[in-house]
Amino acid sequence: MNLYQVAEIELVYKRGCKASERPQINKAEQAYRLLMDQWDENKLEFVEQAKMLILNKANRVLGITNLSTGGITGTVIDPKLVFIAALKANASFIILAHNHPSGNLNPSPQDQRMTRQIIEIGKLFDIQVEHLIVTDEGFYSFAEELAYRKIDRHGVIYYEAMQPF
Repeated sequence: MNLYQVAEIELVYKRGCKASERPQINKAEQAYRLLMDQWDENKLEFVEQAKMLILNKANRVLGITNLSTGGITGTVIDPKLVFIAALKANASFIILAHNHPSGNLNPSPQDQRMTRQIIEIGKLFDIQVEHLIVTDEGFYSFAEELAYRKIDRHGVIYYEAMQPF
């Protein structure tokens, strides 16, 4: 028996495409659209889920990860899991997102507290953090402190800022 035998830890990031082919996110609306393309619409109004977009210094999307699935009224976002993924991908910017099955875009006190915590941890690693609350009808941006309502006019979709809560 070898007393000094330990597990090997290997950090690997497998890119799926060239950097120039990755989507670039410059505003919350673009992140929302990309997230909605990836979200299971059967769960959007059923249970809370949390996802994360991981971006490089040029705001190109390195990947998306599912962080958690909860119940009707909440899900847990574990800061350790957030930063394990972000650091493994060499992220410069992360966009957290979770849905509110109720359709309410107003952030709860728990949402605000968790967001502040993740932002503070991100500062230690020089990783910028945005957090979106998403519904089928729009999103709330913590960075902008604004909610946006989806408007469909004759098949053209755009997003209109709502009054702050």
